[in-house]
Amino acid sequence: MKRWVIGVDLGGTQIRALRTDLAGEKAARAEQLTLAQQGPQAVVTRILETVQEVMVGIPREEILGLGIGAPGPIDSAGVVHDPPNLPGWKGVSLVDELSGPLGLPIYAGNDANLGALAEYRFGAGAGVDHLVYLNVGTGIGGGVISHGRMLTGWRGFAAEIGHQTLDPDGPLCGCGQPGHLEAFASGPAIAREARQALEQGRTSTIPEHARGPVTAKSVAAAAMAGDPLALELLRQAGTYLGLGLANLIHILEPQRILIGGGVSRAGELLLGPARASMEQRLMSPVYRGVEILSAALGPDVGLIGAAALVMQEAVSHR
Repeated sequence: MKRWVIGVDLGGTQIRALRTDLAGEKAARAEQLTLAQQGPQAVVTRILETVQEVMVGIPREEILGLGIGAPGPIDSAGVVHDPPNLPGWKGVSLVDELSGPLGLPIYAGNDANLGALAEYRFGAGAGVDHLVYLNVGTGIGGGVISHGRMLTGWRGFAAEIGHQTLDPDGPLCGCGQPGHLEAFASGPAIAREARQALEQGRTSTIPEHARGPVTAKSVAAAAMAGDPLALELLRQAGTYLGLGLANLIHILEPQRILIGGGVSRAGELLLGPARASMEQRLMSPVYRGVEILSAALGPDVGLIGAAALVMQEAVSHR
């Protein structure tokens, strides 16, 4: 009998579902808008609709379970605790909300943690059992694989990599605390620095690459065209990213660090300075040799990670 798993990526903008076999081969996918402002019950209804699209024609007994990734904070029981982009989600249990209507085992986790699991099983983390994954985009999320398992902490809230403090007097992070890595190296942070520099009279081609407000994407495009200010901004963000990487290496000693997300598309213009900054701050040569690579799975990393969670939990306990 064929066996399937379903992965769901619950985002503030979109709900996406994917059905795969146990080798990760994609068989069906569906998506629709989250419309998060309508509240938890309306969103849960849309999750169920999206999942049912990828279940069409498949006997329920062939489906081992459903994994769902959601923005944190989400605990190990699958309860979502008021994430910024899902208004009204205060103590909403995804496991309870989905298991009854679908009649399937439900496994839930933080979307960035599941990104680490996806890269470990099917992406650039293959072949190592100790890795860190960072998603550098609108925010900076992350996940940790240790001894081949996700490191989730006491209640499931671990690996908030973007919220390590680099400067207690630094700019405010989106979470409201000052000086976090996310406040220095995320997409909005790069865009903020670009706008400030332009307002101070710096000359740059960055506005010519922007279709509207200046963004990290327009900064990266200008940098790739050789714009000095844009190159400086990516070098600055990379330097702070390297500080964070050094912290992670000292605390976790991974074999490999993978960097994904929209900002990572700047490639070596960001990762080169990050590696250099990291190397300068390692306390001993014994910590050198950690590979810093681009993640491999792109925008589907959360979906694949949610499916991989089912493979890890359901298949391993059969």
